[in-house]
Amino acid sequence: MGRGMYGDFDDDEAIAAARTSFDNGITLFDTAAVYGWGYGETLMGKALKGIREDVILVTKGAREWVRDNPDRSSATVSDSNPVRLRATIDESLQRLQTDYIDLFLIHWPDKDRPFSEPMEVLEEAKKAGKIRYSGVSNFSVDMMAECRESSPIVTNQIGYHIFDRRPEAEVMPFVRENGMGIMAYGSLSHGLLTGTWGADKTFGEDDWRRGGANFGISSWGPENLAANVAVVEKLKIIAADHGKTIPQLAIAWVLANDSISVALAGSVTPAEATDNLGGDWEMSDEIKKEIDDLVLSEGSGVGTTGMAIAT
Repeated sequence: MGRGMYGDFDDDEAIAAARTSFDNGITLFDTAAVYGWGYGETLMGKALKGIREDVILVTKGAREWVRDNPDRSSATVSDSNPVRLRATIDESLQRLQTDYIDLFLIHWPDKDRPFSEPMEVLEEAKKAGKIRYSGVSNFSVDMMAECRESSPIVTNQIGYHIFDRRPEAEVMPFVRENGMGIMAYGSLSHGLLTGTWGADKTFGEDDWRRGGANFGISSWGPENLAANVAVVEKLKIIAADHGKTIPQLAIAWVLANDSISVALAGSVTPAEATDNLGGDWEMSDEIKKEIDDLVLSEGSGVGTTGMAIAT
């Protein structure tokens, strides 16, 4: 729901997608200040008008951009300056048209200051009633451990999908040991697992996916796209054998991991939202193994080691 990041879309359709999700049982909605440089939160506030008390609203901050850039093409940087972070929480509340945020996350780690600084700001915001719970996004195990010395963070939101299994090695064990949960973003591999891409897929100038690299891997880079589209075509057959679409298979694969609390899946039309809804089914170990064997043997550039952490 943010312009300048995922190509063009219709505001009313995006709002309708959120309402369609809510009408069919979805109760958690995730956004961030940096999505569309504030525009995503503004749209989310409109989408949740009248149902705010019935949902869990998640947003993220401490990621700054050049605010007077008229074409909204500026790069972003992590900035957990306490003074600025306090102000951005208030700005998010205003854009979202709410007086509290259920879960506020530090979007990316700011390595230029102790993590205790943003954590202490979040604890202040809790006492003021502005947020209910705190968490992080894209943090390593060591970073989470440092954060937990100042704030009882409840989640790490991190990329996890069929083509990216990197959190399984370190992040997931830490989260389980500390009673936290993982919010998995990119459940559809940022579009690759929608099943609509061909080997000649291209992206607009205002689409962050244009370069092919994504969070430290390159699932759809020029050297990997054709092979991975071919894998997706085979995954479609597995999905169809079980009466599912490829997005529904992809979401269920994420949810099959017991470390995952939430599988995040974006949609900008009611039809996409409706398709995503079908991802909430119990995948057997046999189906998961079939998927894993295929992707790990025939996929190209699959993330299996390392961490997608900001440099």
